[in-house]
Amino acid sequence: MTVDRGAGFEAVFLDPVGRTVQQRWADAALVVAFEDLPPVSALPVVPGRRWGPGLWWSATTGRHVAAGSNAMRVQLMVLDRDPDVTGLAGRPVRLLWRTPGGQVRSWVPQLFARYSDGTALLADCPSHPDAGGERALGAAQAVAEACADIGWTYRRLPPLEDVLAANLKWLAGYRHPRNAGRPGLMPAVLEAFARPRPLLEGAEAAGDPIEVLPAVFHALWHAKLTTDLRTPLHERVLIGPQGRKTPGQADAAG
Repeated sequence: MTVDRGAGFEAVFLDPVGRTVQQRWADAALVVAFEDLPPVSALPVVPGRRWGPGLWWSATTGRHVAAGSNAMRVQLMVLDRDPDVTGLAGRPVRLLWRTPGGQVRSWVPQLFARYSDGTALLADCPSHPDAGGERALGAAQAVAEACADIGWTYRRLPPLEDVLAANLKWLAGYRHPRNAGRPGLMPAVLEAFARPRPLLEGAEAAGDPIEVLPAVFHALWHAKLTTDLRTPLHERVLIGPQGRKTPGQADAAG
């Protein structure tokens, strides 16, 4: 999609009291905390689709983030586990631009993530590489240009491998701080896995597995412990300490 570079990009968003604001994109990016804003427009509901709009509780922010599809929830889960991410929002901004022929185009990226260095990511979550057709691919090019202009990043995030997605969904169920357990339990869990050992063996070394396993999963979610998440989780999977790969662990598996 060709963009009229002279016209520039505009941002449309809702302010904290719900009023619609339109501002030059480069200015808005400097001063607007998009991670704190609600969706700029309603999340679409597609008849017949198994997954619909909902909310994701973020362990990063302690708040809910709007999610419009299962693919979007999965990518929220990945970003929520990234230690460099400090803020998350669903569809907080619409970008406007003109083509060289004067036609107005717009796009609402599905996700916004703020990083600890102040930069940000705008992202879409297609269920397959060609999802959205030519319009989505053309908009992706334009939004990528808008982000590059201000030192941000835009990505169409690819779906996760099935095993990795299943493991992360399981661990996400233990992301809330309550799963760290009673005082003193987490240090015992980390000590039990100070060297890589099978999941159940380490849990039994730390105490009653019924009490300990939620804390182990909580530690895995927050990367206080590590394992190869591209392998199905089971009682014999090797769990190791933070910063140390267990045997066979892939670089991106965490």
